[in-house]
Amino acid sequence: MRLVEPFLEMIGGMKTTLMMMFEKPVTVQYPEEKRQVSKRYRGRHELKRYDNGLEKCIGCALCAAACPADAIFVESSENTDEKRFSPGERYASTYEINMLRCIYCGFCEDACPTEAVVLGDNYELTFTDRRDAIYTKDMLIVPVPQGGAPTPQVTEPGLFNRSVPEMNDPQD
Repeated sequence: MRLVEPFLEMIGGMKTTLMMMFEKPVTVQYPEEKRQVSKRYRGRHELKRYDNGLEKCIGCALCAAACPADAIFVESSENTDEKRFSPGERYASTYEINMLRCIYCGFCEDACPTEAVVLGDNYELTFTDRRDAIYTKDMLIVPVPQGGAPTPQVTEPGLFNRSVPEMNDPQD
């Protein structure tokens, strides 16, 4: 009985190998064809904007506090009516993510009160040197939406007085 069991296991393994030889290989021609990722995939970070072009990030640094890998650095500055980046009192003057330290857990996305930080679906992250792995605010922020103005903007005094703008009810 001791000699029969290993022999049967070996036959089972050979059967699996032979069956795989006749299946069509799953090959993706990578640079030309890109695989679809699931909706829950967490890839490269993005900093979002409002429709009017103002940045959603208010420089609160809750994302940096929630990051278990200490990969995010946020430095905030005050908004003025002549130089307005976000609708709140502050904005992130410096926003950096060290992609070599990031573990793509999504805690930064969950901690953000304005939904400014989003983990997108981009999985093409390559670096030739450690300095290239530090993504700055300019690399992370999405382009200005059509109809919006680039930041900084000039606004009338007292127009924005809340850190987190009121959200519209989706049922309206």
